[in-house]
Amino acid sequence: MTIADKALAALGRWSGIGGSGRPTDKALGELKGIFFDLDGTLLQVDMNRFIPAYIEGLAEVCADLAERRRFTDVVLQATWALLRSEQGECSNQQLFHSVVERHLAISPDLFNQRLQRYCRDHLQALAPLITPHPLVPRILRSCFDRGLKVVIATNPVFPRSLVEARLSWGGMGEFPFDLVTSYENTRFCKPHSGYFEDILQRVGLTPEHCLMVGNDTVHDLAATKAGIATYLLDTWLIDRGGSLQPDYRGSHDQLCSLLESLSVMEPVELT
Repeated sequence: MTIADKALAALGRWSGIGGSGRPTDKALGELKGIFFDLDGTLLQVDMNRFIPAYIEGLAEVCADLAERRRFTDVVLQATWALLRSEQGECSNQQLFHSVVERHLAISPDLFNQRLQRYCRDHLQALAPLITPHPLVPRILRSCFDRGLKVVIATNPVFPRSLVEARLSWGGMGEFPFDLVTSYENTRFCKPHSGYFEDILQRVGLTPEHCLMVGNDTVHDLAATKAGIATYLLDTWLIDRGGSLQPDYRGSHDQLCSLLESLSVMEPVELT
């Protein structure tokens, strides 16, 4: 099995267009927060190339600490541990580090040092694997113009540095997001309902006032289990099947039109 095969097995296999979700036209008049998935939603990325390139680059800077194939296997094993975790007793970063330290005897501090080296010297090489969507800046500006709290709700199996890099390459680096999830600031992964519940608590909102936008019929529509309305963005659809149905479904153009139909927040006059 190649690194790409193992990585896709760990993070979920990307599949083609499909699915038959139908919107239920849930009202958005009281919308206060919107949560966006990142990969395949706000940008396109070839995970068949991105994940192996990242892990191989990280293995290169750790080559004096662990044999490369062993390092790769353990990193994927640690990622699996995040996706399977049901406990929520520690952060995803702490759980990841515990697996790496147990199997490779690489301490969290040393791992972070090598990760910083990788990001400094090699991360930029992954930029060509990211394709921005031209409508995304307009979609995000619509959200901020309407006073919504905006969260990047990407599955938190990567460190913050990799999430920020993808945001930057996707043309979103300057937006003042209220929260960006990464393995440092989370304790669950999608599709666990605790992931979405923790986001709600962090941004101080209740589920009936929020909308989750994503392209994955399992990972993103799982927000329904936390009481959050969902929009299945089908431009780059990942159809894993499942029984969950979205409240809305459409393309980037349709999402943009939906958001722009909402009222713009009135400016507050200071007296």
